[in-house]
Amino acid sequence: PDSLLDNEDVRVMMQGCSMVKIRSSRWQKSRNLRLLDDGLTVWCESTKSSLAVTEVECVREGCQSEALRQLSGSVPEGQCFTVVFRGARKSLDLLCPCEDEARHWVRGLRTLKEHVANMSQKQKLDQYPRADQNQDGKMSYDEVKRLLQMINIDLSEQYARSLFKRCDRSGDGRLDHVEIEEFCRELLRRPELDAVFRHYSSNGCVLATAELRDFLGDQGEDASLNHAQSLILTYELNDWAQKNQFMTQNGFTMYMLSRENDVVNPDHARVYQDMSYPLAHYFISSSHNTYLTKDQVTSASSTEPYIRALNQGCRCVELDCWDGDKGEPVIYHGHTLTSKVPFKEVIETIAQYAFKVSPYPLILSLENHCSVEQQAVMAKHLRTILGNKLLTKPLSAQPPKDLPSPEELKGRILVKGKKQIPHLGQLGKAGSCASFSSSSEDEPASSYKNTPKKDPAKVSSGRLAIKPKNPELSELVVYCRSVPFRGFENASEKPPNEMSSFSENEAHRLIKDSGKLFVRHNSRQLSRIYPSGQRLQSSNYDPQEMWNAGCQMVALNFQTPGEQMDLNQGRFLHNGRCGYILKPGFLCSPTSDFNPENTGGGPGHIPTQLTIRIISAQQLPKINTEKASSIVDPQVWVEIHGVAIDNARNKTQRIDNNGFNPRWDCTLSFQLQVPELALVRFVVEDHDHTAKNDFVGQFTLPFMSLRTGYRHVHLLKADGSSLSPSTLFIHVKVTLKGVPIKTVSERIALAKRKA
Repeated sequence: PDSLLDNEDVRVMMQGCSMVKIRSSRWQKSRNLRLLDDGLTVWCESTKSSLAVTEVECVREGCQSEALRQLSGSVPEGQCFTVVFRGARKSLDLLCPCEDEARHWVRGLRTLKEHVANMSQKQKLDQYPRADQNQDGKMSYDEVKRLLQMINIDLSEQYARSLFKRCDRSGDGRLDHVEIEEFCRELLRRPELDAVFRHYSSNGCVLATAELRDFLGDQGEDASLNHAQSLILTYELNDWAQKNQFMTQNGFTMYMLSRENDVVNPDHARVYQDMSYPLAHYFISSSHNTYLTKDQVTSASSTEPYIRALNQGCRCVELDCWDGDKGEPVIYHGHTLTSKVPFKEVIETIAQYAFKVSPYPLILSLENHCSVEQQAVMAKHLRTILGNKLLTKPLSAQPPKDLPSPEELKGRILVKGKKQIPHLGQLGKAGSCASFSSSSEDEPASSYKNTPKKDPAKVSSGRLAIKPKNPELSELVVYCRSVPFRGFENASEKPPNEMSSFSENEAHRLIKDSGKLFVRHNSRQLSRIYPSGQRLQSSNYDPQEMWNAGCQMVALNFQTPGEQMDLNQGRFLHNGRCGYILKPGFLCSPTSDFNPENTGGGPGHIPTQLTIRIISAQQLPKINTEKASSIVDPQVWVEIHGVAIDNARNKTQRIDNNGFNPRWDCTLSFQLQVPELALVRFVVEDHDHTAKNDFVGQFTLPFMSLRTGYRHVHLLKADGSSLSPSTLFIHVKVTLKGVPIKTVSERIALAKRKA
């Protein structure tokens, strides 16, 4: 594209460059890469393969991957960069002939990524002649596929090839203009969308601006003529219709499939909550054993999971520190076979990625098993590497009544650990004499008398209690001072900077026995919950139960995909994915009467009916690719995760052998009592008569971020990455006290004010 040719970086990429692809010190191969004229495809001459700019998640300059880090020192840092892809595709580590060339490629890839993200549908379609590479007005399958990538239409290879054959009347493997139009029309054909279109269109062919406005009104959106006109300008592909301010069926389909029509409230994609309350008033996205790549007995420790967690908006990471060789502490899961990673490298990684996704404070949960000497080294690394990002003293000289807010702590890194307070004369007690410490040592000593000896994760707890402290490290603990939990008495006298950690079982017991007191405790003090030591496979517990009691740091194994991580991703999806979510008001008051176990009436009780019609799905992938005939037999579950009384799930019937456009038209209804805590999870499964159903995709969001009307749900894979182009098409209706409401969050706010 011409505007791109003005960019020097892009011109350099088009000239091509001979680089070295690196996998390890032993595996290094030469690769010739150049950017094709479409500005979207990087071609590798050596392997005759290509990568699309649309697949790139991000570009990291310098030695910032496992392979390049191991080589740092032997390869010039400035000549290296890493291309990280979306989803499961392995990253690409490259070494350029000179620093200048590397800079051009890093900047160029970022420019192209941004360019694609900002192209309008119209600009993408204007690429059409460019996709026709030999300019004969006909297009091969590969050219058509590239055109579709440009206009953001992803499709299953199998379906596209058979459709291409069907449209290729002449059978020469190329389509002319008329055939291409037919191909695109067929590809976008959606009978269930056509029905919605016809319902609003008086003549069945086009929507006039006023008709589109009526549709927007029913969707609960900005129903102004201006907005309707702007949508026609953005999504209508037909010039005649656009000039006359009409929307055709194709334009309507484009609009309905766009992000603008997503099931998630677009206002929630930015930080929209008040960030000036005390830290204890927020749910905080928290990771457990952050350094592990898989299970907690044999897997590798690495800096990569820290990058991944921080890029997902995680705001509390865990570091298990042990004495290492040559006086340098290391991080790994003690007394197990997990590999070790230097403490210094992890802190360097954290320094670099701490605030890329969220500006709000990051908490380092230090579990320290080091000697006094190596604790001093830890303190030195924290100070020198994190510099002024590290919070080393309170924000104010007065002892605080409450913790500071995320807003006040913006851009700061907090250390969580034990603090040495010698004048309390408590040094004889095992609990308070441990060094900084792990989840397991934050408990009163009694709680680990009966830990089974075979659990490698906990063997050391007893012995650790007599380790002396290093004052420099102790000094870095300001607002997150770990203390053993000593019951709910004298709540108002506890300093707000004292926090406790609870194993999932202990938290579970407290919620069952004294839920109301736990809620009050969590209105002022921070609580961290961690998975039980018995979870050797790094499985996770249900976080929802802990959030219901107002626990802030509900730490999960981010490295283990599954329902619990889906819920975590859903919980922190809104508020700009910044990792802090303001708790509902009834969880923030020190006199709250909210009981998570019993919510018939009382605070937070706003009876609401949610009705979801699951209409259809689009382009669901095959799960079992070994079997040639394996077409999906899809069924959809809708689940509510909230307070116990609200938990529910229901499913559609299954559709046999149709993953491309299965149609259910199945209505599911749910009654919610405490909507502000509820998450809604959509799960698509491949039905199997003989075995457990296979997971196809899912999407989870807070009920409060749900939009009403006809919506598309963009499904995610098990690891949380996009399953594009797979979508569900649904209709959402919400009724509050018998009255249908348009925007969930505003009306619920209104109901609360009346109450």
